Amino acid sequence: MSGCPVSQGRVLLHGPEFQTHPAGLYRLMRAGHGPVVPVYMDGDVPAWLVVGYRELHRVLTESDVFRRSSRNWNAWDRVPADWPLLPLVMRLPTVLYSEGEEHRRKAGALADALSGVDAHELRTVTTRMADRLIDAFCASDAADLRASYTARLPALVLGWMYGLDDDHGTHLGRLMTTMIDGGSEAMSAQQSLMALLGEIVARRRRHPGPDVVSRLLAHPAGYTDEEAIPELIVLLGGGGQPTSEWLGNALRLMLTDDRFAASIAGARSSVRDALNEVLWEDTPTQIQAGRYAAHDVELGGRLIRRGDMLLLGLAAANRDPEVRPGSTTAAGHGNHAHLSFSHGRHRCPYPAQEIAETIAVTGIEVLMDRVPDVELAVPAERLRWRPSPWVRGVTALPVTFTPTPPRGDH
Repeated sequence: MSGCPVSQGRVLLHGPEFQTHPAGLYRLMRAGHGPVVPVYMDGDVPAWLVVGYRELHRVLTESDVFRRSSRNWNAWDRVPADWPLLPLVMRLPTVLYSEGEEHRRKAGALADALSGVDAHELRTVTTRMADRLIDAFCASDAADLRASYTARLPALVLGWMYGLDDDHGTHLGRLMTTMIDGGSEAMSAQQSLMALLGEIVARRRRHPGPDVVSRLLAHPAGYTDEEAIPELIVLLGGGGQPTSEWLGNALRLMLTDDRFAASIAGARSSVRDALNEVLWEDTPTQIQAGRYAAHDVELGGRLIRRGDMLLLGLAAANRDPEVRPGSTTAAGHGNHAHLSFSHGRHRCPYPAQEIAETIAVTGIEVLMDRVPDVELAVPAERLRWRPSPWVRGVTALPVTFTPTPPRGDH
């Protein structure tokens, strides 16, 4: 396959191609291998990447065949102790890796804890925090919206949901970014997160409050500290990082696509359209690990052996020409059949989706109100993407605008 990095017949799931033009890379994969692609992750650890929409839908639906727990993986003997992707697959007592009754118990507890977030208060707090962040740069005539806004706002809101101050919320967000990027510091960041969340859990045990952590600990599901700490990291990873990139990718789209110019000028009708289009075209979570075959099974013309890992190619499946023939943009206004929130028993909980959408919509609307003439400061082709096949987001979003005085009333 020309342009597709290959080793011993398997596509290498790392390298600059995922940063420059992943959509083209997925097309090459599909053309050369079909809907299920043999890949090597870092360190030549083998897996299957599911890029077909129907095939991925099947994997996400048939949870008895394609198991969630990584204890079923047949390649643990090939994983070194310092493997940078270990935080994505290591066996932890969380809803991500649980199955059956244990999964129902934990999924219900998480949904209840998140449902306790008042929608009106969430929007009010998000608006206040967005104003605070904008106050820090609006008096100048330029800013990097990623560093100063999109990467910080969801972390601050999640920190508030956890009952934390702004500094702790920002620190948690930075540790999550380091862990998810899967570099040499990934395991160290994961250990720091565990220690920090341990302190938070201990404090909430002693002094519960009106926050997600306290509600989870008090839930009849009976979370132990050992269960609660990694579960709260799962919430951070599933809520903070994807929401930051969702917000950033939507702003990038609106700043570079003439179809959304009216929104930047003040009209709001296209904000949700831009957010929905991003979930189809530049979904924050590109690939997710993983599922593990409970027994030998055929999928997309491939024989998947018992214990083989299947990676969820969410971004590739959303662009599958079998379900979107001839499509070059999002699959229609209001079409939410994308797989960006996953599907089936392990899909993103509905309360979490609603929280993420509130943060993203509010973040864009407040920015439009405060700096309505914001423009991209560099040509669109000079924007660079994070060097990760797992997450899609720009490394910087430099903009210019007319300076305005800080409000300081929040």
